[in-house]
Amino acid sequence: MRTTDFRIRIAGEGGQGLLSVAEGFASANVQAGYHAQTFATFPSQITGGPTWFQVRISTEPILSRGDQLDVLVAFNEHAYEAHKDEVREGGVVVYDSKAFQMDDNGSSLGVPFDQLGRSTGNPRAANMVVMGMLAGLMNMPQSILEEFVKQRWGNVARYGEKTVPQNIHGLTLGREEAMKSGFSLGELAPPNKPDYDQIFLNGNEAVCLGAVHAGLNFYVGYPISPATTILVWMERWLSGDDKTAYQVSSEIEAINAIVGGGYAGKKAMTATAGPGFSLMSEGLGFAWMAEIPLVVCDVQRGGPATGLPTKTEQSDLFAAMHPAHGDVSLPVIAPGSVEECFYATVEAFNWAERYQGPVILLSEHSLSERKQNVRKPDLDAIPIENRTVYHGANGTNGYHRYEPRELSPMPLPGGPGSYVANASEHDGMGDTTHLPERHIQMTERRFGKLKLLETGTYESENTSASVALMPWGGSKGPTREVWQRMTEEGTADNLAWYYTMYLNPLPPALLDELREKELVIVPELNYQGQFSSYLRSLGVRAESITQYTGLPFAIRDLTERIEERIGVAEKEGVAV
Repeated sequence: MRTTDFRIRIAGEGGQGLLSVAEGFASANVQAGYHAQTFATFPSQITGGPTWFQVRISTEPILSRGDQLDVLVAFNEHAYEAHKDEVREGGVVVYDSKAFQMDDNGSSLGVPFDQLGRSTGNPRAANMVVMGMLAGLMNMPQSILEEFVKQRWGNVARYGEKTVPQNIHGLTLGREEAMKSGFSLGELAPPNKPDYDQIFLNGNEAVCLGAVHAGLNFYVGYPISPATTILVWMERWLSGDDKTAYQVSSEIEAINAIVGGGYAGKKAMTATAGPGFSLMSEGLGFAWMAEIPLVVCDVQRGGPATGLPTKTEQSDLFAAMHPAHGDVSLPVIAPGSVEECFYATVEAFNWAERYQGPVILLSEHSLSERKQNVRKPDLDAIPIENRTVYHGANGTNGYHRYEPRELSPMPLPGGPGSYVANASEHDGMGDTTHLPERHIQMTERRFGKLKLLETGTYESENTSASVALMPWGGSKGPTREVWQRMTEEGTADNLAWYYTMYLNPLPPALLDELREKELVIVPELNYQGQFSSYLRSLGVRAESITQYTGLPFAIRDLTERIEERIGVAEKEGVAV
């Protein structure tokens, strides 16, 4: 029997090599032409604590981590007890027989992972044993994993001559254990290799690549989960002439530094999470007031305060749109997939340059850690925007940047013009004023510039339906999978699909369509229903399906809740 979809969860404690198993197995399958997606969740301590990683392998593009498990790999008894109920009927539990014992229930396989791994001569080969077992259970050709091992550790000068044969020996030992057990989960169908180049990366890496392609040349940051890897990447790779990456001692320093960078004409960026974003409030207000381009990436985690540092949530939308006191409405772009993390970052820089002000890139933990294979971007086809700079008129310096009610060229220090960046209300030149008419003029100027950003695109299907699904951010994948299943089953005939990563401002045409719907259902990971609240303020009859567990939506649960809400709508007289 051939299957097109395979779901594995590897659970235990931090530091047991779970990540290397998950990412190694996914990488090997991507290399062979399959689609793969990983998901990680772990506690905030450096080592120890309940940790699990999930891998989904498919012959088709993957939207979510999936539902019931084909295989649970349990490194300890707590992991088994915590996850056993998610193994599907006919699935297999593989456990470390040296860590604990299970009653033989006909669907479990005990293997001494570490002992077998050490027998290869490599004390770290337990993960190879597990990968070999997984391949054996799904009848995957040994050559797929062997090719991965050769490419990953084939540098003899770096890894030595023994590493590759030892790791292949570990794969073989694991596969033999699977064969001896008699278990078989069917055979994964051959891959449908795409006719385009792909890259395998996570959301934070995609953000970094997007920023560099957009022209980033000034990055300042402070380490904070789950955004730290962006800083680490920049410190390693953002180098060369006229490029700076620097770690400071607080988020307040970071925001003030990139305000200075943007003021000086740089494409400037920082990345943080909710607690750090809160500290940036005053600096963001300054950038809005002085009209200074910059990008802040907020990788959302559970909150408030320290909250859930290593779990996912979508609860920073209100803060992202209105982080400062007073009348402020910051542009927000929220990617919904690893691939969109790249394009959203490019667009965030384009927006910042176009309207000359701060832009919030609103990612989230589930995207930051998720690895997935995506189409390699065609960089030549992606437009890059740069700011309009004032070059002077007849050599004079009497330019009043802020005088017009619309966008005007930005003077740069060292060039012509009055380059004043004032956090107080100001006149056309930038000098402080308290005149009521000036505050009116400048407030309307700042808000009016948002019209320049009403060019975002959106997805829409079955638009004649009276009820719509409208997720945002990382909830896009699970919601899309639910909608596709319902469509295939014929239960979504009057259910439309809408999605955009451009949240503020929303594309006007999208907003017009949503206002015509009798109900817009918004799945989102927060308690308050933040996006639906925003939509209601814009005249949309929106209602949220919320979850605030620190985990993404599960397909079964989300399906039930959407169907339940549609049932209520029918009783209320909505044509569904």
